[in-house]
Amino acid sequence: MIVVAKGNVYGYFAAGRQSVGDTVNVDTHKLLGEMKAAENGAGTSKDSTITDSLHLAIEAHNKMIDDSLHRDSLQKAKKNGIEAPVKYEAGDSIVYDATTGIAHLYGSSKVDYQNMNLESEKIYLSLDSSLVRATGAKDTSAAFLADNHGDSIKGTPVFKMGADEYKSDTMAFNFKTKKGLIRQVYTAQDDGYMRGEVAKRDSTGIIYMQHGRYTTCDKDHPDFYIALSRAKVRPGKDVVFGPAYLVVADVPLPLAIPYGFFPFTKKYSSGFIMPSYGDENDRGFYLRDGGYYFAISDKWDLKLLGEIYTQGSWGLSAASNYRKRYRYNGSFLFSYQDTRTGDKGMPDYSKQTSFKIQWSHRQDTKANPFSTLSASVNFATSSYERNNLTSMYNPQTMTQSTRTSSVSWSTTFSSIGMSLSATTNLSQNMRDSSLAMTLPDLNINISRFYPFKRKHAVGKERWYEKISMSYTGQLSNSINTKEDMLLHSNLAKDWKNGFQHNIPVQANFTLFNYINVTPSFNFTDRMYLKKVNRGWDDLAQKEVLDTTYGFHNIYNWNMSVSASTKIYGFWIPNHKIFGDKLQAIRHVITPQVSFSYSPDFSARRYGYYDSYQYTDADGKLHYVEYSPYQNELYGGPGHGQTKSVSFDIANNIEAKIKSDKDSTGVKKISIIDELGLNMSYNAAAATHRWSDPSVRLRLRWWKSYTFSMNARFRMYAYEDDDNGHHYLGNHTQFHFNRLPVFQGFSQNISFTLNPEKLKKLFGHSDDDDDDNQKGYDDGEGTDTDIESNVDDVLEKGKHKAKKKSGSMAETDEDGYMRFSMPWSLTFGYGITMRENTGGRFNTKSMRYPYQFTQTLNVSGNVRISDGWNITFASGYDFDSHDLSMTTASLSRDLHCFNMSCSVVLRPYTSYNFTFRCNASTLTDALKYDKRSGISNAVQWY
Repeated sequence: MIVVAKGNVYGYFAAGRQSVGDTVNVDTHKLLGEMKAAENGAGTSKDSTITDSLHLAIEAHNKMIDDSLHRDSLQKAKKNGIEAPVKYEAGDSIVYDATTGIAHLYGSSKVDYQNMNLESEKIYLSLDSSLVRATGAKDTSAAFLADNHGDSIKGTPVFKMGADEYKSDTMAFNFKTKKGLIRQVYTAQDDGYMRGEVAKRDSTGIIYMQHGRYTTCDKDHPDFYIALSRAKVRPGKDVVFGPAYLVVADVPLPLAIPYGFFPFTKKYSSGFIMPSYGDENDRGFYLRDGGYYFAISDKWDLKLLGEIYTQGSWGLSAASNYRKRYRYNGSFLFSYQDTRTGDKGMPDYSKQTSFKIQWSHRQDTKANPFSTLSASVNFATSSYERNNLTSMYNPQTMTQSTRTSSVSWSTTFSSIGMSLSATTNLSQNMRDSSLAMTLPDLNINISRFYPFKRKHAVGKERWYEKISMSYTGQLSNSINTKEDMLLHSNLAKDWKNGFQHNIPVQANFTLFNYINVTPSFNFTDRMYLKKVNRGWDDLAQKEVLDTTYGFHNIYNWNMSVSASTKIYGFWIPNHKIFGDKLQAIRHVITPQVSFSYSPDFSARRYGYYDSYQYTDADGKLHYVEYSPYQNELYGGPGHGQTKSVSFDIANNIEAKIKSDKDSTGVKKISIIDELGLNMSYNAAAATHRWSDPSVRLRLRWWKSYTFSMNARFRMYAYEDDDNGHHYLGNHTQFHFNRLPVFQGFSQNISFTLNPEKLKKLFGHSDDDDDDNQKGYDDGEGTDTDIESNVDDVLEKGKHKAKKKSGSMAETDEDGYMRFSMPWSLTFGYGITMRENTGGRFNTKSMRYPYQFTQTLNVSGNVRISDGWNITFASGYDFDSHDLSMTTASLSRDLHCFNMSCSVVLRPYTSYNFTFRCNASTLTDALKYDKRSGISNAVQWY
């Protein structure tokens, strides 16, 4: 018997029994007889008796059929081993042949069983043997044939089991054994793709493949692949393959391996790291950066690498990353090198050991809002970068003369307003191997509080309630030494330590409703464990030092008071003369006067200063005054009394103009953001009581750039002594009817050009930009004095070739291909003008000549096309009349490969060429690195 169901048909079979095509034969004569008997029986209502009897008969008959179906299902289930219903549907029709027990599904057919899903154009389902077979169908539509120039297959089988998906031309699968046979299989595993002509799947899910291909290229026709004679694929774990060779652009390459494997896992997995090889003239052939990666857990890992040279040099390194969610994250690196150059026993033979430690640690703010721990350690011996091959070709590392490291911890006691922090700092000079270390630097801070403020204030605030105070304590232990002497230093003799306390007290009052008065008092106390007394040895004719160990306490204090106010001035122009565009000009003047006083702590009664006198070899008597604490960590109190009055005046000029772009109808523009003058007068000084005045200027005429300049003027004039030598006298320039002499200034200007800024400069705005330009920010939203040469359009286009591979070129509304070459060019110019005291003195103008120092830096990047990027940087040193560091790099995104080449032209020449696979699975396996030898570099200095 054959049953045909047309249209969208669906159904299921369980335990070997089908629902579509089943025919249930009911004995209608028997049913009618039961109904008649019920109709002729006794009862008060004929209709009610007939209905009840009919219900009873139908219920009895259904129960008999259900029992039969249940027994049949149990027998079938035991026979074929199916544990759940098999659901199926077809978009066109289902044909069931009862003689063979096969259901034919046509048109977008689907079969679901547990976590397995099969979709195909044609599916043949054997209900008795639990076999399913799926194939595609020829697509004979006119539109498809026009696009593909011939017949093609549509609706090819797609099989899914859990997270795994397989595409093929023909597929057969057994629900009972969960085994299958697949032809022309295609599956994605992690970031790789597997293809095979014939594949078998066993009951555990392992696939055995013949004549396969593995690639990380996501194209239908990949740019490259590894041809595998046979392979064993464990989904989600790995693939193990036999003899294989590399094919690039359909061209087989003579790069073959007998066997190998690729891991497929989104979790951390351990494995070997392939080394790179090369040649270095001083140390010979080498194998570098090879080792093993340990995936210890999801929280931390470990990578061990090694390097070895044929001349005897070797090195080891260990790197680890760790992370605990919502708590902390960081990384650690330790590298050790044993460098040997020359031949052993020869004069040019040398052996040197070096090491490097890097540690970075960050604590999540969610971990503990009251306590934090952070670290940024970058320590290396001075010889490490000279011996490390990677650093030799990194201009930034080679030119880095200073390195800093720090580890800090802080905690807060919010209930009492106190914070405690501890820091360890290390500063290295890589040129002379000197270092400065602080271990530890402990800081205690108590936030500002008002000791006289009433807890329950009634009425107005009283003047003494405005008095506030705070506390800052610092305990430090530091040393300045050479890196090879650090471990041999003495804590008491070589290290400097001390404890400093600072207690500022201040208040803020308003006089006459316009003048703000701020008095302050500051107390500083220092505690040391030693002091150094000085004297003179008449026999040796030199100064001698005597260090005394013990507890020594010194203090000093100072006080000050300042007053400031603001004066506003407005000018409304005559509209008949100036028009109605300019509405008003506002001028704000902010004068400030402050007075500070501190006593002379060098007086004998304090005991903070001492003195000695000696007669030199010429019989001249010398008197030397010194502080025994002048070389200690926080120094000592200042020498001499201070009675200083300082003056500062700042000006701000703004204009209000009409603007149709603003919703208020007017817009404020800045004419002079700040023009200020500052100088001071110390009445207690014996000479040079006036300080050199300084003038500052800041202009905000551009949204993306702020011009600022600071200039100094010399108040006192040079004078000649009796011998004709000039010196800085004690008379001001006004004494000679001259204004203060301009001493110099320094200014750095940086500006970035790109196509969008050029359009705005020339008043052209393209409102019909393509999608690539939408949302582009030219950086003119926030005022800043820092220009960046990072172009957003260039950044977006770096990997555009990968995202839009195979798509058609964009065209404009006229049908022509759009031409777009985003670029960015940054100019940086710095100039410093100052008096050259080493130059020839001009006796007429009574001053030294000016000296100019100029630097010019140029950097930029160009995106030639999608995936092509060029960056360059250079500069010119006007002092040496030569180019500064000049570099250029070219990168190309080749869809599944990446190629880059960088060149250093100045001050030495070197190059670095890299070609490697983008996928993380093959980035260490498929790569090619070529570097220039350091011995072949041409030195330009």
